[in-house]
Amino acid sequence: MHISDFDFELPERLIAQHPPEVRGSSRLLVALPEREITDTQFSALPDYVAPGDVLVFNNTKVMKARLFGSKASGGKIEALVERVLDKHTALAHIRSSKSPKVGTKLHFEGNIEAEMIERRGELFCLRFSGSLNVYELLERYGKLPLPPYIERAADAEDDVRYQTVYAKYQGAVAAPTAGLHFTGDLLDKLRAKGVLFAEVTLHVGAGTFQPVRTDNIEEHRMHAEWFDVPAETVDMIQAAKQRGNRVWSVGTTSLRAIESAAVSGCLKAGQGDTDIFITPGYQFKVIDRLITNFHLPKSTLLMLVSAFSGCGHIRDVYRHALGEEYRFFSYGDAMLLGLSDWDG
Repeated sequence: MHISDFDFELPERLIAQHPPEVRGSSRLLVALPEREITDTQFSALPDYVAPGDVLVFNNTKVMKARLFGSKASGGKIEALVERVLDKHTALAHIRSSKSPKVGTKLHFEGNIEAEMIERRGELFCLRFSGSLNVYELLERYGKLPLPPYIERAADAEDDVRYQTVYAKYQGAVAAPTAGLHFTGDLLDKLRAKGVLFAEVTLHVGAGTFQPVRTDNIEEHRMHAEWFDVPAETVDMIQAAKQRGNRVWSVGTTSLRAIESAAVSGCLKAGQGDTDIFITPGYQFKVIDRLITNFHLPKSTLLMLVSAFSGCGHIRDVYRHALGEEYRFFSYGDAMLLGLSDWDG
């Protein structure tokens, strides 16, 4: 398939620049294969979930991964920490007039000092000095890295709203945005109905925003992200399958973690890096339902949802969403999709 198969025109006014005033007040487009497309509110989600179904949440936490500063020469520099390697070392994207060479000293706001010690492809390995570890440095002095299509700097509201209510483990540079719609009250309502919750971790990387630069999508290579699927989650999913219940993925990151853990054909607990690239024709092994936001044109995530629900169905869904002026992307509205083997 070609990249043009996943293109559409999106008016800028539909790109959400701020979260909804109240968490959980987003709209929900329900587009299950056996139903007509329905417009409702996200608060209605419990109406579609059966007792005994399992919702899989990504419990990653967004780091304040953006640092601003200068090189010893005085040139301005911006670093976006992609992955923490150990207490004092991290891989980062660097933006400056000239790329720093090995041995270059970098000075960031907050009197943070680092040295560039190695180049790894597009990333720079930085070793930070001082008594604070990298996570502590970022939490104290870093800035939240909002997506590039949000045309403003992060503020105090984003520190709360660009984080799920169930976030646990630091390591992401982008939020698992389908989870931003959930509130404590909604989770309580789902529990009261008998819905079960399982967790995975996938630390979302900045590569999630990278465009596909090849016309033939099969030639695209995905960035690697670290994931962990615990044994407890595997047991819960397998029990649900045996009961005849459905397994729901809250977001594409949860889906990628689960499907990565099932790449052998059997879901297994484990952790590591995944660069799984899900495109139409992929045979899903675990997930039956997907809650997700609306994705960028020509993006790998649009390809993923097209693989999940069928290219023709997703085209209809997006046409409907545009006509009804749903809010798009990270701070936008949500949709509920079902697994379909139809790829028309």
